[in-house]
Amino acid sequence: MAPKITTIPATRRLHTGASLSAQIIRKVAGYARVSTDHEDQATSYQAQVDYYTRFISSRADWQMVGIYTDEGISGTSTRRRQGFQSMVEDALAGRIDLIITKSVSRFARNTVDTLTTVRALKDKGVEVYFEKENIWTLDAKGELLITIMSSLAQEDSRSISENVTWGHRKRFADGKPIIAYANILGYKRGEGDTMVIDETQAPTVRRIYQLFLDGKSIVEIKHILEAEGHRTSRGNTRWATTTIRSLLRNEKYRGDVLIQTTIVTDFLTKTTKVNEGEVPQCYVTGHHEPIIDPATWDQVQVELSTRHGSTRCSKTGLFSSRLKCADCGNWYGRKTWASNTPSKYTVWQCNHKYQGDTVCTTPTVRDGQIEAAYLKALGKLAVELEAPSQMREAIALAFATDELEADIAQIEEQTAELEATFDELIAQNQTAVQDQAVYLKRFEAAEAKYQRACAKKVALETEVANRTSRRRSVQAAYETVLTEPVNRFEPRQWSALIDHAIVSQDRITFNFKSGHELAIRL
Repeated sequence: MAPKITTIPATRRLHTGASLSAQIIRKVAGYARVSTDHEDQATSYQAQVDYYTRFISSRADWQMVGIYTDEGISGTSTRRRQGFQSMVEDALAGRIDLIITKSVSRFARNTVDTLTTVRALKDKGVEVYFEKENIWTLDAKGELLITIMSSLAQEDSRSISENVTWGHRKRFADGKPIIAYANILGYKRGEGDTMVIDETQAPTVRRIYQLFLDGKSIVEIKHILEAEGHRTSRGNTRWATTTIRSLLRNEKYRGDVLIQTTIVTDFLTKTTKVNEGEVPQCYVTGHHEPIIDPATWDQVQVELSTRHGSTRCSKTGLFSSRLKCADCGNWYGRKTWASNTPSKYTVWQCNHKYQGDTVCTTPTVRDGQIEAAYLKALGKLAVELEAPSQMREAIALAFATDELEADIAQIEEQTAELEATFDELIAQNQTAVQDQAVYLKRFEAAEAKYQRACAKKVALETEVANRTSRRRSVQAAYETVLTEPVNRFEPRQWSALIDHAIVSQDRITFNFKSGHELAIRL
């Protein structure tokens, strides 16, 4: 038997019955964006605003809602585009029926963002018109065309990003850094894009370096800066210890620039990370006038590595990592006694005094005792160093780099041989049929050896640089000992001269960086 078909009549009218002459007024908004804040883009930006203002106002069936804009914002992501976000929110709230923009690339260069936004608007009956591509999103073919065009826009953005990256790296290779002056205290942009000392800020930088070499901890420096009213590069009166630590390590203050310290890992999200060897870096010496003389800067780096080499603590002071217990060999640490009383004071005590099976017999010492013993040791040293030539020879021997430089030369020969091996392996693979698994194994083994050699070379070069900077600071300090009478404790001198001191029951034995060792009774 044939199936029976029953038609269910429609309950809604297909047509409203309104007069054909009745006009529907659509609420329309325009969106304009330029991706940079360069002067040449300002014209484009204003032109977009003027054009869409006139275009929307010229239609009798369109009601102007407003022109939403983003200036100097990249199109690869919509998250930081306040104008765009405000427009979408208004559209979803029913305040906009139609959005007009120049092109898909003006809307977004991220395929996912484009499709997600268009679909969300479409669900609310809001249409987007891309003028250049003549795409209406409520049209049946709209989404297909948008998918194609936004994908092309994304690839275009990738190409632009790669070109910009290449341009930056070419600039870096030529020793031309990009300086974020808003983030660096003490410098401003000069003529010809040069770095010029800002003397309104430079005293703060000098003050920080002075306080650190005077033995103040980073926390103490923070409190002093805030009490004295010094301002950060952003104009804040509150200081962070991380800011001070970073400022003390910044090579720009000695007149040099390290270029390419960070890299962009994702062109869409603009995610950055610290450059850990993924791309080459460039170190430019003597790039600009220094605020801190190189010898002082070098001494600060030595002191940072001594006090903060194995800790991120910001409370480490002048004698931290310098006093050792003669009984157990552990470091002395700073302790505050009578801390809840007005008469509280600081002492130095073995950190493991009561942690072993036996109590260390080494004494607790005050700052004054350490300083007095050091001055006595310095007086003895000045007598022993009557001949400046002997002193300089001793320092040169203590910080000799000959063996390290010979090792570097040997590694350079190894890497040159390995580079030749790479060329040979590639040439063989191009001219002869061979097992690719065997080829890759040989190539990867050579590459691993090459990377290990490069890493060792970097470590050796770093050590050479450290020894050289320490030699300069130590020599400068010894020259002072020879030329000026030793009558008061100088924190900078202590930092430059003393490697460590060993505290025993009745004496402190000072080990100088030159190799001299002098014991002074307490």
